[in-house]
Amino acid sequence: MRIGELAARAGTTTRTLRYYESRGLLPARRAGNGYRAYDESDLRLLRQIRTLQDFGFDLEETRPFVECLRAGHPEGDSCPASLAVYRRKLDELDSLIGQLSGVRDTVARQLARAERARAELAAEAEVPGGPEPGCELGGHSW
Repeated sequence: MRIGELAARAGTTTRTLRYYESRGLLPARRAGNGYRAYDESDLRLLRQIRTLQDFGFDLEETRPFVECLRAGHPEGDSCPASLAVYRRKLDELDSLIGQLSGVRDTVARQLARAERARAELAAEAEVPGGPEPGCELGGHSW
């Protein structure tokens, strides 16, 4: 198949395919007429790259999977280099989850503090002569 057909079937652009070719991820075979020529294995390769990128892998991280597919492994992820990338990505995700959990805890504490402060202001407003609570964002009273 030609580059336009491959791009359409893979759900990408010819520009992307040329970029992958320049990075050595997609083979640069030419037909007798000089046009780029692709087959079903190239489509499978592109689908692997796109799936990994959808999962957050950067383009260079897909290289071991591409090489594994080219070596004849049906899924592209059973080679030692692919497994190593999976392990690194899991470590990275675990770290990000830890960071996000910490941020979430901080936001939860801030919310609890803000709700207590709001309740205290509302209680003071009920005392005769107490301050009139207001919201500077909209000028609304509570």
